[in-house]
Amino acid sequence: MTNDQDLMSRIFICLLCIITLACSSNSDKAKTSTDEPTYTLIFLDKTRSVNVDKAFIARKYQQALTDIIDQNIKQKGDKLEVYFIHENTSKARALNVTARTEMEDVSAASPTDREAAETEFSLALNREKAQIRQRVLQQLVAQNTGASNQETDIWASLPVIAKANETGAIVKVYYLSDMIESVKGTTRRDFQVKPPKDNAQADEWAKADVEQLKRYTIGSPDITMILPFEPNASVKENNPAVTQYWQKLFSDLGAGNVTEE
Repeated sequence: MTNDQDLMSRIFICLLCIITLACSSNSDKAKTSTDEPTYTLIFLDKTRSVNVDKAFIARKYQQALTDIIDQNIKQKGDKLEVYFIHENTSKARALNVTARTEMEDVSAASPTDREAAETEFSLALNREKAQIRQRVLQQLVAQNTGASNQETDIWASLPVIAKANETGAIVKVYYLSDMIESVKGTTRRDFQVKPPKDNAQADEWAKADVEQLKRYTIGSPDITMILPFEPNASVKENNPAVTQYWQKLFSDLGAGNVTEE
């Protein structure tokens, strides 16, 4: 190979590397600008067994809702819905909002203009979050004195999750509830009358119930149960077998992470 050929070969390799890096950079930018939206579902317990007027519950739930909004509302298209848990959970949507704040295209902007646009976006997004937070907290303190507060139908949240899953968004689900399923009927669970006695029975019941609930395709959402119990609550009040039942049920239905707070 002549010196000229060697030089041309080196130049060609350098150009190939530059093109490859540029394509990689553009790909990363594209991923950043097309992040999947987040679909947040919040289920607020509006039955007799959860009293948000109690100071501990009010503080815990207000902070939890603030954190949920801060973590999940990040861009235009992020969606948040609030449902009430009671006798008619699946029909009890109380709030439906979609984020509108949009980051302008700064791909061709100077560093100074890019920083200014990012600052403006952050300020606008924080204003929108504050508005959403106010509306969600209004639903938290809303009272339910009607007959629907007699039963707690958490199973009825599953078709709501399945519908959210159909959108293709990243689905995150939060239950602000004691998780005491309480519905009358031979094919239903009433944990107020008969809770699972231990984790083994909880797993057994959940496995049996999955058979009639697997018709709901919930996908693989992250599910968080935010319980209203103080740290020194007794086992009778905060029965660990109840949350074990939900851990097993949600996991067997396909949920990703299932956590308890």
